[in-house]
Amino acid sequence: MFAGSLVAIVTPMRADGAIDFEAWTRLLEFHVAKGTDGIVVGGTTGESATLRDAELRELLLSACQLLQGQMTVIAGAGTSSTAATVERVAWLSELPIDALLLVTPAYNRPPQEGLYQHFAAAAAAARKPLLLYNVPARTAIDMQPATVARLAQVPGIVGLKEAVAETDRVRELVASCPAGFAVLSGDDATALAAVAAGARGVISVTANVAPRAMSQMLAAALRGDAGRAAELDASLRALHRELFVETNPIPVKWLLAHMGLIGAGIRLPLTPLAAEHSAGLLAAARAAGLLA
Repeated sequence: MFAGSLVAIVTPMRADGAIDFEAWTRLLEFHVAKGTDGIVVGGTTGESATLRDAELRELLLSACQLLQGQMTVIAGAGTSSTAATVERVAWLSELPIDALLLVTPAYNRPPQEGLYQHFAAAAAAARKPLLLYNVPARTAIDMQPATVARLAQVPGIVGLKEAVAETDRVRELVASCPAGFAVLSGDDATALAAVAAGARGVISVTANVAPRAMSQMLAAALRGDAGRAAELDASLRALHRELFVETNPIPVKWLLAHMGLIGAGIRLPLTPLAAEHSAGLLAAARAAGLLA
């Protein structure tokens, strides 16, 4: 269930910031057709910081109804408050989703023991499997492998999205956690190397625009076809880079809009892509075969 190419899917919005559910359906159908293994709804790329609970609920219910088990559905559930996170995982667990993704608490910078207790409390309240998410560049706290290894023993905690782009980190995590614990890359540019180091897949930004290539690349890597995986990854290398020329999801939403899959809406405090970045993004999309 937690392997291959999972997309950290964007939340399509209209010009006024309202969620565009017509475009949402279009995106979900796009990923079904292109072989994506799963979606994370309401994660960082989905502008989780500005989504209201009612909006997240509606997005998830819509996805579950449309997908009907065709791919894994994971809900972004983490907050910086343990009490709020416990409440959130409780009501999210009532929905027909497959799992919850909990990011480390941002801004308050808890110690490692605080991280352990935060996630253990969430796991005790949840009735769905939990995936941890470590992304120090966003949260200003780095959950260490020793802490992850402790949490991997907590019932209900089944995996980790690791955005620290170091293969040694991935090897340490795989070695220190139980065999059934799913380590997933959270960095597109190093996802192939992460799989070689023992990761089971990636939760991807690039898969928003290149789902077929990401799915095929991860499938090749997981079956041990290193040559084919490297060939596919090479075609995506510029895209991995250019999708982060501004804060995610600004570039990926711009490119999806250029591809006609969504409108140009994005919520403040994020703003539309600066004009000077468009040429590089278009060139990367052409190199990946997304545009003529």
